[in-house]
Amino acid sequence: MKFKTIEWKGNSVRILDQRRLPNVVQYLTCKDAFSVARAIRTMAIRGAPAIGVAAAMGIALAAKRLQSLRPEVFQKEMEKVCYQMEQTRPTAVNLFWAIERMRRILQVFDSKNVEGLTLKLEREALRIYREDLKVNRLIGRHGRVLIQPGHGVLTHCNAGALATAGYGTALGVIKGAWAEGKRFHVYVDETRPLLQGARLTAWELVQERIPCTVITDSMAGSLMGQGKIGLVLVGADRIARNGDTANKIGTYSLAVLADWHRIPFYVAAPTSTVDLRLSTGEEIPIEERAREEVAHVAHKRIVPKGAEILNPAFDVTPSRLIAAIITEKGILRKPFQKNLNRVLLG
Repeated sequence: MKFKTIEWKGNSVRILDQRRLPNVVQYLTCKDAFSVARAIRTMAIRGAPAIGVAAAMGIALAAKRLQSLRPEVFQKEMEKVCYQMEQTRPTAVNLFWAIERMRRILQVFDSKNVEGLTLKLEREALRIYREDLKVNRLIGRHGRVLIQPGHGVLTHCNAGALATAGYGTALGVIKGAWAEGKRFHVYVDETRPLLQGARLTAWELVQERIPCTVITDSMAGSLMGQGKIGLVLVGADRIARNGDTANKIGTYSLAVLADWHRIPFYVAAPTSTVDLRLSTGEEIPIEERAREEVAHVAHKRIVPKGAEILNPAFDVTPSRLIAAIITEKGILRKPFQKNLNRVLLG
């Protein structure tokens, strides 16, 4: 990997600005928690695991800036920072999972030793970062068996190194299969309205020299009908207890098309993406983003004024349309509720 999505620099967090890709490789230097939160909210950094890592680092950064305060004031200000991070993106559960890990450090550590608490928070943020890298490689190792030589692999949005601490989930599976010597072709959905497939996934694949073709979102069914797609492989932002999965808007349509054409549809995600508190996907909160994202392309308006616009960032794919969920603990098949409970609860 020739780039780093996010880095801890001691007194700042360095983030690759994904809004500028693929034409400009530019990094943001975030010197406080507010800057990190803004980077998450504006999608300078995106992808469920990546924003979890960013939030943890932002909280650790806040602690370093606030450690001179009295212990009781420090605790109150840190809770405000955690709340601020929670408000950035509502759907990706990894964000809340990472914040909760940081909160536990705040709650159980001796609050009178603010300097020690600050160091503990920094170590926890870096642990979350390293764990994500390890988990992604395990996902790739487990999932690579699902891709066969000559396959056409269809992806949607970006679930690569840019969406994680590094390596990727769905793209991690692709990289794992490619490194094993298998040769195949990746079809990349452009992923409207922000084009994360065309801008980001294709860019990553080009960096890795894995052959890929960018297609418009509306081409998928036609390619399936022509027999060019052997499997569909996507990431996830939240998975309910029964296996229902929230991912970038348009994922559900691909799952329906894959089911019609009898093509396996796979989800690749760390177990931290599973939310056992939610029984089904109907309970997953769906982020509604700004209408301007749909109305404009390259800052030029393409939708007439007066037309209504919907812009949900995610949709939910029912578990019955999912062939398997690829996690760091192995490939999980139906019944998902039983198997997710088994790997998460033991």
